[in-house]
Amino acid sequence: MKHPSPLVSLLPIVVLVAMLFATIHTFGSDSLSGGSQISLLTTTAVCVTLGTLVYRVPWKKFEQAIAESIGNISTAIIILLIIGSLSGAWMISGVVPTLIYYGLQIIHPDFFLASCCIICALVSVMTGSSWTTIATIGIALMGIGKAQGFHEGWIAGAIISGAYFGDKVSPLSDTTVLASSVNGVPLFSHIRYMMITTVPSIIITLLIFIGMGWWSESADTREMAAFTQALQERFTITPWLLLVPAGTAWLIARRVPSVITLFLSTLLAGIFALIFQPDLLREIAGEANTFRGAMLGLYGSTALPSHNELLTELIATHGMSGMLPTVWLILCAMCFGGAMTACGMIESITSSFAHLMKSRLSIGFFSLGACLLLFVTSSDLYLSIFLIGGIFNYFYQKQGYESRLLSRTTEDAVTVTSVLIPWNSCGMTQATILSVSTMTYLPFCFFNLISPLMSILVAALGYRITRRDQKV
Repeated sequence: MKHPSPLVSLLPIVVLVAMLFATIHTFGSDSLSGGSQISLLTTTAVCVTLGTLVYRVPWKKFEQAIAESIGNISTAIIILLIIGSLSGAWMISGVVPTLIYYGLQIIHPDFFLASCCIICALVSVMTGSSWTTIATIGIALMGIGKAQGFHEGWIAGAIISGAYFGDKVSPLSDTTVLASSVNGVPLFSHIRYMMITTVPSIIITLLIFIGMGWWSESADTREMAAFTQALQERFTITPWLLLVPAGTAWLIARRVPSVITLFLSTLLAGIFALIFQPDLLREIAGEANTFRGAMLGLYGSTALPSHNELLTELIATHGMSGMLPTVWLILCAMCFGGAMTACGMIESITSSFAHLMKSRLSIGFFSLGACLLLFVTSSDLYLSIFLIGGIFNYFYQKQGYESRLLSRTTEDAVTVTSVLIPWNSCGMTQATILSVSTMTYLPFCFFNLISPLMSILVAALGYRITRRDQKV
């Protein structure tokens, strides 16, 4: 089969960017309700048309590639749906309001953003999952931050920065394990080598958040007091509700699979909602039926009016149904990624960097560029990590560089930037969970932005980058 040229391969990407720009400009925040999905499917059609008419790619190959792409993220979709139920359950049960209530009394505003980042980093290291971290403690921290007067972009940026730092260096993280195994690097050797770029990145990030915490003006003490009072009026606030996050932490420590952990956490929160928030559940149900109210909180949208406007906005839930547009968008993105793969367009784009990869700096720079471009086009984190290892491993070996350099570059470019792309699973998921659009939090995800730049800087300096003809 004749492979398309890099120029032709970029055509579907140009069409996608143009359509997404027009869609977002036209529909704004409602673009995820259908417009973006149509854009992705239309671009997929462009790719399939080019492949079948010009390069004679059989339709069966497109079907197989798309099915494989969707199959690769099937577990992620299940996790996403459970996370939707979990966020609703933790809210209506009073778990999140309780965490917010006590958090407002413990975390000082001057150190709130840095504390957010550190807390999420620790939880993410333990869980190995940025998604689980953001869907649980991340939601509570959003509420605390808003009550303290911080802009939602700064709060989300601190949460995401910490969560993705922990995900990147955790030996329990599936992306960390995948990046090391695909490139044939021992797991802990891969993690230690990543520290060269990861530690400076997180230090710079924390300094920025500390500086912002000192510089910003927090909410008036009276406003925070009014917020906590509104929480007490709307929910039963009790330390017993802290058993839910404590139980979740215990499951995580026992290394129970993510799907099971999230499901059991949701179930426990649902039971606690029946015990501690019966009046609230009856209000949600519109009748004297607490079970109906609990079920609606798990799968449907709920609005809980309060005299505090910020609290009303915060405690509105969307449940499992709120994740359906995201799932819809992910499926369409996987169709696009599968079609690009079947045509050979992804391979063509990344291979075009090969003749430019000669010096140490150019290898680091173009590897990062190829990683980012591949991730933007394939829309799948796992596929990107796998393809980067398969395509670039030959060039690194030819130049005499260690495989751990490629595995680190892959994580610096793919894992941490995944959340910054609006139309892939990571970006869409975190935007949905935190109720903050990707473009709103993107400028404040300092760790995610600094990591790729740090990787290029280290490559330019040549720090601990060796070749076979050098002494290690």
